Amino acid sequence: MRLLAARGGAAARAWGAGPRLRLGLCGRAGAGAGERVRVRFGPSPTGFLHLGGLRTALYNYIFAKKHGGSFILRIEDTDQSRLVPGAAENIEDMLEWAGIPPDESPRQGGPCGPYRQSERLDLYLKEAQTLVLRNAAYYCFCSPRRLEVLKKEALRMRQTPKYDNRCRHLTAQQVEERLAQGCPHVIRFRLEEGAEPLDDLVYGLKQLEPASVEGDPVMVKADGFPTYHLANVVDDHHMRISHVLRGTEWLASTAKHVLLYQALGWEPPVFAHLPLLLNKDGSKLSKRQGDLFIQNFSRNGFLPEALLDIVTNCGSGFSGNRSGRILEELISEFDVSRITTHSALLELDKLPQFNRIHLLRRIESAESRHDLVRELQALVEKVFGEKLTDGEVLCADYVERVLLHRKGHITRLLDLVSPTYSYLWIRPLVPREQIENLSSDGEKICSMVVRLFQSWPNGSVTPTELNSELRALQAQFTGTKYSVIMKLLRLALSGQQQGPSVAEMMLSLGPKEVCQRLQQAVIH
Repeated sequence: MRLLAARGGAAARAWGAGPRLRLGLCGRAGAGAGERVRVRFGPSPTGFLHLGGLRTALYNYIFAKKHGGSFILRIEDTDQSRLVPGAAENIEDMLEWAGIPPDESPRQGGPCGPYRQSERLDLYLKEAQTLVLRNAAYYCFCSPRRLEVLKKEALRMRQTPKYDNRCRHLTAQQVEERLAQGCPHVIRFRLEEGAEPLDDLVYGLKQLEPASVEGDPVMVKADGFPTYHLANVVDDHHMRISHVLRGTEWLASTAKHVLLYQALGWEPPVFAHLPLLLNKDGSKLSKRQGDLFIQNFSRNGFLPEALLDIVTNCGSGFSGNRSGRILEELISEFDVSRITTHSALLELDKLPQFNRIHLLRRIESAESRHDLVRELQALVEKVFGEKLTDGEVLCADYVERVLLHRKGHITRLLDLVSPTYSYLWIRPLVPREQIENLSSDGEKICSMVVRLFQSWPNGSVTPTELNSELRALQAQFTGTKYSVIMKLLRLALSGQQQGPSVAEMMLSLGPKEVCQRLQQAVIH
């Protein structure tokens, strides 16, 4: 029997007239014992990578690395009407940024390519033909208008809308006649009663009967492109996917997919459905929440480690929930049997706390601190630009000292180029009158602190030691309170009334800069 006969336009080119598909070396004999673990993340490029998608990709990556397997990225772009330009590239960019790059992908290539479904159409055609020849699928000529009438009638009767399987009863002759006439059509899979229970790694045995709750589903659309169900099953088989870890929203469809595997004579992979990731208020994460796109977290200065940490901390599958875990720890602690069916509540308001922990870890590591120095240098130049009057603030030693003294106090590297910390990079212009208004001893106080720093012994000085020396100064100025002295010094050093402690400020700036600023404050 012919499949999609007399098809014209773009669909004809896609299904028959284009170049033949090259499927590489892959083919699959099932997910039997001893087969190497292969998992995949199959996003649709209808939007940029979202936090929910990152979490699904992360669990797949962790599972693969835990078992010495491969993590595959497959772009499921068969819904051509909803594609977002640049989304496919963004998805792979963000996976690489997050530190969970795929082993095989459109960019990386691999033995099971192509890794975009729009480039695998010949394969879906071949397997759809197999289903039709086995009487497991059939042509449906029902018009969109008739389907809409069915839907409205079901809703009017307060029933769940579903296709009435009308075209599965057409004779072979009726089908041939309509195909010869060029009638628009789709291909539907013939759902049969008696589906076997699904044994899910997370949800256990689930008895699902898709034939009792829905009509025969479309496998190939009128435009010649496969639906998710057909493309998903065909690709998982030919890419030798051994385990499928995906969101629980696909659990109801899995029984349908297993029936497809059986109809094609293939062994299905092992399934594990991940519980929902919800907002703190219990609502589902949505692509419409623009602030949840991964590129926004990256742009706003959050570290990939913090994102990976928070989405696993609120979920399950690990030996316990604690903040501060890095990817290597997540992999070593992961156990799929620990994943629960309870939805995970994502508390994004805690992300700054997670980020502070991982930023502190980066600063304390000599290797990653070197990268942070370069990143902060670039940020300072970008934010302050021509306002930088002293190139020494971009010196690696100075920038590193700033990082070391502010570690644990800042949430993001971006904090260090905020107005609060602008004094680190730009010398303030504080009129002498402001200093004198705080204390008539202002000039003497500044001069004594300058002498203190000029005589300070070489070597590291702790904030505690410096605070002790500053408190000792107060005894020489009985008419000026200690709090006023601190306020005066803070103003002279930063031009601000608030910020880090004066001792921390001085240690970040360094002796030479402290002396220069205090001297400038009393002569300006």
